[in-house]
Amino acid sequence: MRTLLLSTVLALIVPATVTLAADVHKPAAQAVVGEKSDFQLPPLPKDAHVAQSVTVGGRTLAYTATVGSLPVRDDKGKKIAEVVFTAYTMDGKDRPVTFALNGGPGASSVYLNFGAIGPKKVRFGEEGDNPSDPAVLHDNPGTWLGFTDLVFIDPVGTGFSRSLVDDKQTTTDFYSTNSDIHYLSRIIYDWLVKNDRLQSRKYLVGESYGGFRGPRITEYLQTQLGVAMNGVVLLSPYLDPAASADGNVSPLPWMLTLPSIAAANLERQHKLSAAAMAPIIDYTRTTYAQTLMQGRSNPAATNAMIAKVTELTGLDPVFVKRSGGRIETQAYLREIYRAEGKLGSRYDSNVTAWDPFPFAPHQMTGDPILNGIIAPTTTAMVDFVTRVVGWKIDARYNALSYAVNRMWHEDNDAQQGSVKQLREAVANDPGLRVLIAHGWDDLSCPFMASVLIVDQMPAMGDRVQVREYAGGHMFYARPDSQKELRADAMKLFELR
Repeated sequence: MRTLLLSTVLALIVPATVTLAADVHKPAAQAVVGEKSDFQLPPLPKDAHVAQSVTVGGRTLAYTATVGSLPVRDDKGKKIAEVVFTAYTMDGKDRPVTFALNGGPGASSVYLNFGAIGPKKVRFGEEGDNPSDPAVLHDNPGTWLGFTDLVFIDPVGTGFSRSLVDDKQTTTDFYSTNSDIHYLSRIIYDWLVKNDRLQSRKYLVGESYGGFRGPRITEYLQTQLGVAMNGVVLLSPYLDPAASADGNVSPLPWMLTLPSIAAANLERQHKLSAAAMAPIIDYTRTTYAQTLMQGRSNPAATNAMIAKVTELTGLDPVFVKRSGGRIETQAYLREIYRAEGKLGSRYDSNVTAWDPFPFAPHQMTGDPILNGIIAPTTTAMVDFVTRVVGWKIDARYNALSYAVNRMWHEDNDAQQGSVKQLREAVANDPGLRVLIAHGWDDLSCPFMASVLIVDQMPAMGDRVQVREYAGGHMFYARPDSQKELRADAMKLFELR
């Protein structure tokens, strides 16, 4: 699964030709392998608070922003890590609380915080955005603060969160599938206890690999820590790695991405809508899948399929024919913009950048969106934490940690994804509701995977809804899509 994460999941595509300096990308609090595990770091500051306000829809919301940390302890009670969180809370009785995690592995929560649902927002991830643009925070019209308190969690090695043990022990304790779920679940539990919020209605939001975490954390909290979530929102989730693994025989990898490629083509023609996508989804489920399974045994069907795929994608018919109607995403992202000398982003295929190596046999540079989001989000977050809130720290902020991703390893069940835990969590609690949200144009975690997953769930799957929006992986960067997401989330919160 790690190979897939490096090439598909938010946060961390690094081209094979790029060498990262180990000392630059090592987590700020990380020891070098071989050092003693009892090395000393300066203590983190005490929790800091600042009163702020945001105006949403003509309504002014007064809230407290808190930046602080919670310890992670081993079985003997020794503190082995410190997890930093950013919380936004309002006065008022019976307010729900929502915990938010991004993905990677190796991404901090800044993208959900300053992009999707926090009270303030910075521009990133849209066509035309530049890393050098001023990283100015402004009121976020799509914030969820009006109907829930918000707690953004940075896993160990991301943001300012840090391990207090050496690399080898850190990998065991934090950079693996199950240990990641266990300590993050405990952080949620500890925050609730520390803030006297165990009786509050509780929700969880996970984006990308955070969407992989979401069902697992929910089920672990239910069955091991005795904390039940009222609702879960999974944004562009990475739920089933195995579905994309075998493109030799299985039609699934090609079925998952064709609708998103077709959506991008419709968007370029200003024709994208749910109504326009419905027959494409139906074609993918039926004729396209059947034709792929028939292979060369039915040449007439294959020729018809290639003609249809050409029509749906807007690609050159020779390219589609030579691809056998099986459109590999990175090849598509170069081919569709080749005449312009540009590349499309895997995270939103209609967001482009100049290709610095247009004549190379394969893509030689990073993803257009990933290359552009680190600077504005890092600058905005560090300024907010250190200057606005006054949580003074002398450390590097890791918006995206390549070091964490390199050190990550999977447990034996990682390839099974999180669908099992999604089914179990919903079965365990008849009151639990789940919203799965995707951008039409996302090729890293395509919406079709979630559509197929939910369609295979038992009748209880009626409590699990899949919604699609204009845009890509971070579809909330588009104001209209963010507005629609907020409205759908409010409906989920009302179902209590």
